[in-house]
Amino acid sequence: MNEEKDMADARTILAGYRASIDNIDAALIHMLAERFRCTKAVGVLKAEHGLPPADPAREQQQITRLRQLAKDAHLDPDFAEKFLNFVVREVIRHHEQIAAANGVTKTG
Repeated sequence: MNEEKDMADARTILAGYRASIDNIDAALIHMLAERFRCTKAVGVLKAEHGLPPADPAREQQQITRLRQLAKDAHLDPDFAEKFLNFVVREVIRHHEQIAAANGVTKTG
Protein backbone atom coordinates (compact mmCIF):
# COMPACT_ATOMS: atom_id res chain seq x y z
CA MET A 1 0.00 0.00 0.00
CA ASN A 2 2.84 2.39 0.84
CA GLU A 3 4.43 1.70 -2.55
CA GLU A 4 1.19 2.68 -4.31
CA LYS A 5 1.02 5.96 -2.40
CA ASP A 6 4.67 6.68 -3.18
CA MET A 7 3.99 6.02 -6.86
CA ALA A 8 0.90 8.25 -6.82
CA ASP A 9 2.89 11.01 -5.09
CA ALA A 10 5.67 10.65 -7.67
CA ARG A 11 3.14 10.95 -10.50
CA THR A 12 1.68 14.10 -8.94
CA ILE A 13 5.13 15.65 -8.60
CA LEU A 14 6.00 14.59 -12.16
CA ALA A 15 2.81 16.21 -13.47
CA GLY A 16 3.79 19.46 -11.74
CA TYR A 17 7.27 19.41 -13.27
CA ARG A 18 5.82 18.66 -16.69
CA ALA A 19 3.35 21.54 -16.42
CA SER A 20 6.26 23.87 -15.61
CA ILE A 21 8.27 22.48 -18.53
CA ASP A 22 5.31 23.02 -20.86
CA ASN A 23 4.99 26.64 -19.68
CA ILE A 24 8.72 27.22 -20.16
CA ASP A 25 8.59 25.70 -23.66
CA ALA A 26 5.71 28.02 -24.55
CA ALA A 27 7.64 31.02 -23.23
CA LEU A 28 10.71 29.98 -25.24
CA ILE A 29 8.67 29.78 -28.44
CA HIS A 30 7.19 33.23 -27.84
CA MET A 31 10.62 34.68 -27.02
CA LEU A 32 12.12 33.15 -30.16
CA ALA A 33 9.24 34.55 -32.22
CA GLU A 34 9.93 38.02 -30.79
CA ARG A 35 13.67 37.61 -31.40
CA PHE A 36 13.05 36.68 -35.03
CA ARG A 37 10.63 39.60 -35.42
CA CYS A 38 13.49 41.90 -34.37
CA THR A 39 16.12 40.16 -36.49
CA LYS A 40 13.80 40.38 -39.50
CA ALA A 41 13.72 44.15 -39.04
CA VAL A 42 17.53 44.09 -38.84
CA GLY A 43 17.63 42.10 -42.08
CA VAL A 44 15.40 44.62 -43.83
CA LEU A 45 17.55 47.51 -42.58
CA LYS A 46 20.73 45.75 -43.72
CA ALA A 47 19.25 45.01 -47.15
CA GLU A 48 18.07 48.60 -47.58
CA HIS A 49 21.58 49.86 -46.87
CA GLY A 50 23.54 47.16 -48.67
CA LEU A 51 25.03 45.73 -45.49
CA PRO A 52 26.08 42.07 -45.43
CA PRO A 53 23.70 39.52 -43.85
CA ALA A 54 26.39 38.24 -41.47
CA ASP A 55 28.38 40.23 -38.92
CA PRO A 56 31.15 37.95 -37.61
CA ALA A 57 32.40 40.51 -35.06
CA ARG A 58 28.90 40.88 -33.56
CA GLU A 59 28.46 37.10 -33.57
CA GLN A 60 31.71 36.63 -31.64
CA GLN A 61 30.67 39.27 -29.09
CA GLN A 62 27.36 37.47 -28.63
CA ILE A 63 29.06 34.10 -28.20
CA THR A 64 31.36 35.52 -25.53
CA ARG A 65 28.46 37.26 -23.77
CA LEU A 66 26.14 34.25 -23.84
CA ARG A 67 28.86 31.84 -22.71
CA GLN A 68 29.35 34.03 -19.64
CA LEU A 69 25.60 34.25 -19.05
CA ALA A 70 25.41 30.47 -19.29
CA LYS A 71 28.23 30.05 -16.76
CA ASP A 72 26.50 32.48 -14.40
CA ALA A 73 23.25 30.52 -14.78
CA HIS A 74 24.96 27.14 -14.26
CA LEU A 75 24.18 26.12 -17.83
CA ASP A 76 26.75 24.38 -20.02
CA PRO A 77 28.45 27.20 -22.01
CA ASP A 78 29.10 24.82 -24.91
CA PHE A 79 25.38 24.10 -25.14
CA ALA A 80 24.60 27.82 -25.04
CA GLU A 81 27.10 28.46 -27.84
CA LYS A 82 25.67 25.65 -29.98
CA PHE A 83 22.18 27.01 -29.45
CA LEU A 84 23.25 30.54 -30.37
CA ASN A 85 25.09 29.29 -33.45
CA PHE A 86 21.95 27.47 -34.56
CA VAL A 87 19.84 30.61 -34.11
CA VAL A 88 22.41 32.84 -35.84
CA ARG A 89 22.60 30.51 -38.85
CA GLU A 90 18.83 30.77 -39.18
CA VAL A 91 18.93 34.56 -38.82
CA ILE A 92 21.62 34.83 -41.51
CA ARG A 93 19.56 32.60 -43.79
CA HIS A 94 16.59 34.95 -43.31
CA HIS A 95 18.80 37.99 -43.92
CA GLU A 96 20.08 36.45 -47.14
CA GLN A 97 16.50 35.84 -48.28
CA ILE A 98 15.52 39.42 -47.43
CA ALA A 99 18.60 40.77 -49.25
CA ALA A 100 17.86 38.65 -52.32
CA ALA A 101 14.25 39.86 -52.34
CA ASN A 102 15.58 43.42 -52.26
CA GLY A 103 18.05 42.81 -55.11
CA VAL A 104 21.13 42.76 -52.89
CA THR A 105 23.74 40.18 -53.83
CA LYS A 106 25.16 37.87 -51.18
CA THR A 107 28.33 39.26 -49.55
CA GLY A 108 30.29 38.76 -46.30
